[in-house]
Amino acid sequence: MKFSEHWLRTFVNPPLSTRELADALTMGGVEVETIEPVAPPFERVVVGEVLSVDRHPDADRLTVCQVNAGAAPLVIVCGAPNVRPGVRAATALVGARLPAGEIKAAKVRGVESHGMLCSAKELGLSGDAEGVMLLGQDAPAGTDVRVVLDLDDRLLTTKPTPNRGDCLSILGMAREVAAVTGCKLTPVLVKPAMIAIQDRLPVMLEARDACPRYCGRMVRGVNARVATPQWIAERLARSGIHSINPVVDITNYTMLELGQPLHAFDGARLAGGLRVRFARAGEKITLLNAEVLELTSDFLVIADERDPVALAGIMGGMESAVVAATHDVFLESAYFDPDVIAGKSRLLGFGSDSSYRFERGVDFEGTVRALERATQLVLEICGGQAGPITEARAQLPRRRPVTLRLTRVQDVLGIKLGAKQVGSVLRRLGFEFTAAGDKFRVVPPSYRFDIAIEEDLIEEVARIHGYDNIPAAVPAAPAVMLPAPEARRDAAAIRRQLVARDYQEAVTYSFVDREWEADFCANAEPIALANPIASQMSVMRSSLIGSLVDRVAFNANHRQTRVRLFEIGRCFERGGDGNYLQPVRIGGIAYGDALQEQWGVAARNVDFYDVKSDVMALLPTRDARFDAAAHPALHPGKSARISRGGTVIGWIGELHPRWQQKYDLRLAPVLFELDFEHVARGGVPVYNEIPKVPPVRRDLAVILDEAASYEAILEELSSRKPVVVADIWLFDVYRGPAVQKGKKSLAFRVLLQDTHKTLTDAEIDSAVSQLIQVLQKRFDAKLR
Repeated sequence: MKFSEHWLRTFVNPPLSTRELADALTMGGVEVETIEPVAPPFERVVVGEVLSVDRHPDADRLTVCQVNAGAAPLVIVCGAPNVRPGVRAATALVGARLPAGEIKAAKVRGVESHGMLCSAKELGLSGDAEGVMLLGQDAPAGTDVRVVLDLDDRLLTTKPTPNRGDCLSILGMAREVAAVTGCKLTPVLVKPAMIAIQDRLPVMLEARDACPRYCGRMVRGVNARVATPQWIAERLARSGIHSINPVVDITNYTMLELGQPLHAFDGARLAGGLRVRFARAGEKITLLNAEVLELTSDFLVIADERDPVALAGIMGGMESAVVAATHDVFLESAYFDPDVIAGKSRLLGFGSDSSYRFERGVDFEGTVRALERATQLVLEICGGQAGPITEARAQLPRRRPVTLRLTRVQDVLGIKLGAKQVGSVLRRLGFEFTAAGDKFRVVPPSYRFDIAIEEDLIEEVARIHGYDNIPAAVPAAPAVMLPAPEARRDAAAIRRQLVARDYQEAVTYSFVDREWEADFCANAEPIALANPIASQMSVMRSSLIGSLVDRVAFNANHRQTRVRLFEIGRCFERGGDGNYLQPVRIGGIAYGDALQEQWGVAARNVDFYDVKSDVMALLPTRDARFDAAAHPALHPGKSARISRGGTVIGWIGELHPRWQQKYDLRLAPVLFELDFEHVARGGVPVYNEIPKVPPVRRDLAVILDEAASYEAILEELSSRKPVVVADIWLFDVYRGPAVQKGKKSLAFRVLLQDTHKTLTDAEIDSAVSQLIQVLQKRFDAKLR
C-alpha cells in the first residue's frame, strides 16, 4: 500500500523522522519497501497572481505578464496558452533552482523577464507541459509552492503480510504506529449524517453466508459536476488512484482512510430494490473497466429487479455508474466473506483495490462508520439530502476469546515479561482483555482476523515489545558431529563426480507440464496440484527426464551445440497404500558433440556408449547389468534397463524419435536416470596385495550368434573364470565377409596373474581352455 506520510501523521504523529518511522514499522512486522519524495528538490518557487496579460511586441506566441509574487509586481514573459488575468500559478523567482537548472533574469525578444511561470513538468511533478501549473484561488500570493501543495511530503510503500488486511488503510497503519511507538491515536471524527429525507432502497440478502452485512443509503440532489477538492485529489494521487468525479473519489478516499471499500450507484438507474445473491447461469454484466463478463454461479453479485448491477466486492457495473449528470446516489458499504472473493481476481485476469481488501478481510464492524464518513464528505462537497441507513444483516463472524498465559510467553520468547508489561502491550494494540493471575482472556477486535490462537498473541507481544529488545541467547545444545559412513557417498560427492565428467548441474521446478508426464512417463494420472502457479506447472513430476529435455531444448534454441546437464532432485509418485512416495533421483542428459571442438580428435556426436561410460563411472561397483528394454521416453532399439542384484535402479538410452521431433531437437540426446540411494550406497574400499610379477595377456576371438548378449557372455565368464584370471574385457566386434551372416565375432582380452608366483605355460593354457569351454558349451561359440 502506498500512502502519504503527512496524511498518516494527521492520525498519529510520533517524534520520529521518516526513516526512523519506517524502521519502526518494519521491525514491528509491517515492512516499508520504499520511501519516495513527492516532488524533486527545488526552491524559490512561489504562488504568483497574474495581474495583467499583454501581447509581446515582437512575438505572436508570447505574452508579457504582470505578476504579484508577494512584493513588487514582476514582469515575466510567458508562452503558455492558459495564462489569463486573475489566475494564480507556480512562479519561479530569479535565482530559483529547478530540476532543469537555475532561473536567471533574461531579455526575451527585447523584453526583460524577471522569473518564469512554471508548468508541472518544469517542477518535476508530472509530464504535463501544456500550460502553466494553476493553483487554487485561495492560495496567498508569495507563499512557497512547496507549502501550498505540501510537496515536502514523503510516500511510504508498505508490504503487509496477507493476514494483515487491517493494515491496508491509513487508520490501520496509524493503529500500528500508535502500538509500536506508544503515541496517541487521533482517528478522524465521524458524525452521523442528518436525515433529511425518508427514501430507502430495499435490500435482501439471498446469500446470507457470503454477505452477512449490507448497508446502504440514498442521497438525493447531489451535484456530481463540482470539482473534487484539491486535498482529496492529492491524497488519492499519492496513493496511486486517479481522480474520476467527486462521488467516486469520495468512496476511494474513504476506502484508503478507513479500509472499508464502498461503491456508489446512480440511484436513478436502479430498478427497484437490491438483492445480494449468486449469479445465475447465462447472466452478463459490463463492468466499469468495460469488460463484458458471462457470469457463473460462483460469482456473488449485487442485482436489482432486472439484472446484476455490480460484481460484489470486486467492481461495479457500467449501467449503474455515477456520472456527471447523476443527481441521486445510493452508497453501498458491505462485508463480504473473504472466501467468496478470494481467487476471483486471478480467475478474471484483473483485480481492484476493493477485491484486494475483501479477500484479506475487512472490519465487519466498520461498515456503518465508513458509510457515515462517505455521506459526510458527499454532503460537504456535492450537497444533497441524506436518507436513513438501510441495513440487511445475518450472522457475522464471531470473535472467540483467546487465552494468553505468561508462562507460555516466557517459554516461546525466552524472556521474562510481567503481567504489567503484557497488559500494556495488549492495551496499545487496542485489545479488550481481562486478567486473572498469570492468564489473560483476550477478545480480538473485529478488524484483526489474524488473531485466533495463543501463539498469535505471543507474536503480537514480541513485535510490540520489540525484537531488538529480545537478547540473543547462546544455544545450550551440545555440538555433536553427525556420522559420516565411509560406505555411503553424499550428494555433494556425486555432484563433484558428474562435474568432473563434464556435466553441469541444472536445478528445475518439481512442478511440470502434464504433457511431459504423458510423453516421457506414460503417466495418465500424475499428482495434480490444487493451486498451480501456472497452467504449464500443474502436476508433480515423477521423473527428471521432462525437465532435462526441456532445458536441452532451451539451450539448443540458443545456438548451443554441446549440452551436458545433470540434476539431483526429488520425484513424486503414488504408493500402493495410497500414500505419496518421494524418491530422490539422479538424471543426466548429453546432446550434440561428444567432445569440445578441437583439432586433435575428429568431431562426432555423443552416443549411447559415451553416456554408458559416465553411468558406469558413477556407480559404486561394477556389478550393474544393462539389459535391452523399452521405456516410454527412449528409442525402442537404443535403451536399456539398469539393475543391480536383481533390482532395477535406472534407465539409459537415446530419446525417442517421436519426442525428438515434438520438442524440436536437431539431434537425439542420450540420457539416463538413476535411483539416488543405489548410487550413494557403495562399498568400503578393500586393500588388495600388489602383485610382484607381471601379468600375462591372452586374446580370444570367437564367433557367436548375432543375438548373443555381451552382458550375458561377460557375466558367465566372470562367474566361471579360474582363480588366476584377473580380468576380462571386450576389445573388438567384427561383422563382415569373413563371418557368416547372422553371426558376429567378439574379441576378448584376458588378463592372468598370480600375486605370489610367475604362471607357467601349462597353467595359462589350462585357464584359457576353461574359458573357451564355457563359451562353447553355453553360447555355442567357435574359435576364430
